[in-house]
Amino acid sequence: MDAPTFDVVVPTVGRPSLAPLLGALAASSGPAPGAILLVDDRRDPRRPLLPGGLPSGLAAPVVVLRGRAAGPAAARNAGWRAAAAPWIAFLDDDVVPEPDWLARLADDLTGPGDDVAASQGRIRVPLPEGRRPTDWERNVHGLERAQWATADMAYRRDALAAVGGFDERFPRAFREDADLGLRVVARGWRIVTGARAVAHPARAADRWVSVRLQAGNADDPLMRALHGRWWRARAGVPRGRLRRHVAITAAAAAGVAAALAGRRRLAAAGLAAWAAGTAELAWARIAPGPRTRDEVVTMLATSLVLPHAATWHWLRGWGRVLRRLGRLEPWPATAAGSAAPGAGSAAAPEPRAVLLDRDGTIVVDVPCNADPARVALAPGARQALGRLRAAGLRLAVVSNQSGIARGLLRPEDVDAVNRRVEELAGPLGPWLVCPHGPLDGCECRKPAPGLVLAAARALGVRPDECVVIGDTDADVGAALAAGARAILVPNGITRPEEIAAAPLVAPDLAAAVDLVLGGRR
Repeated sequence: MDAPTFDVVVPTVGRPSLAPLLGALAASSGPAPGAILLVDDRRDPRRPLLPGGLPSGLAAPVVVLRGRAAGPAAARNAGWRAAAAPWIAFLDDDVVPEPDWLARLADDLTGPGDDVAASQGRIRVPLPEGRRPTDWERNVHGLERAQWATADMAYRRDALAAVGGFDERFPRAFREDADLGLRVVARGWRIVTGARAVAHPARAADRWVSVRLQAGNADDPLMRALHGRWWRARAGVPRGRLRRHVAITAAAAAGVAAALAGRRRLAAAGLAAWAAGTAELAWARIAPGPRTRDEVVTMLATSLVLPHAATWHWLRGWGRVLRRLGRLEPWPATAAGSAAPGAGSAAAPEPRAVLLDRDGTIVVDVPCNADPARVALAPGARQALGRLRAAGLRLAVVSNQSGIARGLLRPEDVDAVNRRVEELAGPLGPWLVCPHGPLDGCECRKPAPGLVLAAARALGVRPDECVVIGDTDADVGAALAAGARAILVPNGITRPEEIAAAPLVAPDLAAAVDLVLGGRR
């Protein structure tokens, strides 16, 4: 039997470890991947991603995609959507595949039945010889026991498409892999462990890394809201020390409040409980370590701060969830009611609604346009939209307008421009506008699915009965995340990798309407 074809996707922030990873792939025995896709997720991509260039010996083409600096979930989504192979092998940019990694990956992907959605590689974290590991090294060593870690995980592309890929509401490398695994398993698939392995060295870290890592606690409330009370048990995630951190923080707060109120005994009790809890935490971290002077100082300093940082991020996460209460939905599949494993794909329903991006799709893009007089329809837009209305399709507009968040536009400016668009193009149905900026963490800004889901509800249709037409990968990503179909209509600002990754591409809006009404690509 021929080995199944696979592509390798590596989200990267340009760490020096990327070059050794690629060198290990070049030296690995076994069948070559169809492509190696590097998703450059740096905020500043002006410096070379690989200062020394690509290593020699790579048997697969290397494609560099520009990410949105929105975290590993978004970067992996960009990677697998641009891939063409039936299996997508994800690697983190700080692992080193073992010499037979490609051969063992091919074996791992040959054996599973149709009900297997993913194969997890084994992660080996080398520990120092001759001394006990530090707190940071023990933290990294925990990856050896991690369930569904995407540091080395291969997924069927069909499974990723069926569940909508990684949930981009998880902005850091912490819970996005557990969330994806829970959604895949809930669909009836299995995730198995393969024979391949990677090394994951504990890279150098500064004194305060353990405090920064507490930001991951902000994602746990979202996991609870999406997957229920017992999500940790189902995802194989240990509870950790969060309850103790909250108790230590509460004791400190009670002690300070009592002191300010002049209640000395209560203040003394609260601060004593805080001191005892902090001491216990520090010793629990010092005892198994090397107990060098530097390590002890680091543990004492960070243990004073760590419980409060963990509690703050956890409360911040709950605040975000509660603000979204009633609007928080599971990350949608790309096709509602998609087929069970091994059952084949069900035919997509006939489209009943078309959701259109505004700038660059319906109208010529004028950045942050507040002047209705500057509105100009894209060539052929009025006729194309008329054909959709004549066919009985429902219309809506889904538009990001971050100029509002940046103070460059007022909501009434956007409304005035929208009215002018309808004067020129005819009625377009409800307007769904996201006023937030890229870093606001909202669920409506494309490529998040919120606008598409809201438009489907407003039109009384299911998301999989909608087609989204737009000019960027944000439009495509929002459609796929919501369970809708997508057609990309490129223009002068559309990047080549966006065109390559899009499931359907049309040269203009008229051709996109042809596709919606039954034409061929």
